[in-house]
Amino acid sequence: MARSVSSLDLWPIGNCQVSAMVDADAGFVWACVPRVDGDPVFCSLLNGDRQDEGVWRFELVDQVSSSQEYCRNTATLKTRLEAKDGSAIEVIDACPRFSRSGRMYRPVAFIRIVRPVAGTPRIRINLSPMTGYGSKVAETTHGTNHIRYLIGPQAIRLSTDAPIGYILEKRTFRVERDLHFFLGPDEPFNGNVGNEVEGMLEATDDYWRDWARGLATPMEWQDAVIRAAITLKICQHEETGAIVAALTTSVPEAPGSERNWDYRFCWIRDSYYTVQALNGLGALDVLEKYLAYLRNIVDNCDGGRIQPLYSVMGETELTETMADSLAGYRGMGPVRVGNAAYFQEQHDAYGQIVLPTAQAFYDHRLFRMADDSDFESLERVGEMAWNFHDKPDAGLWEFRTRQEVHTYSTLMSWAACDRLANVARYRGMTDKEQLWSGRAQKIRTMIETQAWNEDGEYYASAMGGSHLDASVLQMIDLKFLKPEDDRFQSTFAAIEKNLRRGEHMLRYDSEDDFGLPETAFNICTFWLIEALHLAGRPEEARDLFEKMLSHRTRSGLLSEDLDFETGELWGNFPQTYSLVGIINCAALLSKSWSSIR
Repeated sequence: MARSVSSLDLWPIGNCQVSAMVDADAGFVWACVPRVDGDPVFCSLLNGDRQDEGVWRFELVDQVSSSQEYCRNTATLKTRLEAKDGSAIEVIDACPRFSRSGRMYRPVAFIRIVRPVAGTPRIRINLSPMTGYGSKVAETTHGTNHIRYLIGPQAIRLSTDAPIGYILEKRTFRVERDLHFFLGPDEPFNGNVGNEVEGMLEATDDYWRDWARGLATPMEWQDAVIRAAITLKICQHEETGAIVAALTTSVPEAPGSERNWDYRFCWIRDSYYTVQALNGLGALDVLEKYLAYLRNIVDNCDGGRIQPLYSVMGETELTETMADSLAGYRGMGPVRVGNAAYFQEQHDAYGQIVLPTAQAFYDHRLFRMADDSDFESLERVGEMAWNFHDKPDAGLWEFRTRQEVHTYSTLMSWAACDRLANVARYRGMTDKEQLWSGRAQKIRTMIETQAWNEDGEYYASAMGGSHLDASVLQMIDLKFLKPEDDRFQSTFAAIEKNLRRGEHMLRYDSEDDFGLPETAFNICTFWLIEALHLAGRPEEARDLFEKMLSHRTRSGLLSEDLDFETGELWGNFPQTYSLVGIINCAALLSKSWSSIR
């Protein structure tokens, strides 16, 4: 039974090349090819009332229920669909990912298996990919065992042992044996489809279990952390190392708000937090690939200027347009393609390049440790942080109509200079250490004198300002302040009083380009949890963390925003910021492994 209204009750699958969002009835409702920022061939998530187009469903006759779960510690999804007469099918979904011929096999492909598990189930297959951002359903050609979908210059091909005619004509038929589907490159499928797909599934599951086994998880909330980590891994485009902020575009931050943005790009800021969280779990493969991406970004930057975001291939121009053929999530357009924030000034990006890169000078586990040439390159980034630390920018919340000297951006510039001084000290570069530590001290003095609001006794969102901003809580994580510092305590008290809404936290409470915020920003609630713990309120922090976990989808994930009155999730999904919050808070709050040894 196809859902009539889109929902964020979604289960992502992926292989670090492509991904798909699977809904509660095993329907593919969002998937882009040939990569995450490509044309969404499955787009019913944003297709308004047109839920039968841009979708791939196995519609069970007289379906009455569905249940889902990931195969343990993998990105493989199992969905059980049951009918009124007790008959049932199991749908298994994955994107192939495993080592083959000395390299990682991660094709632009999706594998699906339908197994009859009870009675005599009857299904109808609706495989209707679209092209041109929902402009039209793709035309087809076919052979005896395959269908070609003409989605653009490069078609995609379904190879299957299911009856081709039934699929093309959308006819209902009995499922009396396992059916296998491989939707991928337009080339002949070698071997027996059933055997090959079953083998791909087994190898893919083995890969993910091995990867998850290497994670240094906290003792508590292990399942939540592992699921968040696997999903963050899926958000990395392995070819370049880029990490996208989310796998979707234009799910509104709040209903009818038009705060609809395309998040299928690599934000320097979001990626910094992602690699920081995964690094804490020991997932160095993600960090190493991302550092390679950063080196290319720095090499190619124009005059040293770093953009807030880039495409996964490092493209700089991300022109923002509207996909008029798509009505939007629940009909709430617009659907945006591209993101105009790419030409904004966001000066925190320089610090967010220095901080993860600095680890490469210390970490002997890395295949490629940083050397003197890398320090020279990183110093160029530091110079930009120094040059722009006292200049107005759009800030981390990407205001489109105003600029200020934002405290968070200046704080990141301080962190860039401070970490460069640390690296110089570690490498015995006395002159460099003095240069960067001196600059760090000057920026610190600026923050302490200009960002501090004497009347309210708190650090404000901008130099000389009075507004509050949850991002200022990052002063602890960045080691600018210690938790016991009186200024942090009073700043936290002011932020909690003014920005907290019950179990949730706003980014800010002042009007922006679209008016007052209507939903809570999930990463800010996790920052609140961290601050509560550091402020000596650990039980309250644990309780709030458990409540945040209860807001996750059945897949164990979160989007960007949450309605603090209804508890409904809004914003793009799955959002890397929010998953980072799960990992970081679990690590901070968990009992030690030594407590059970």
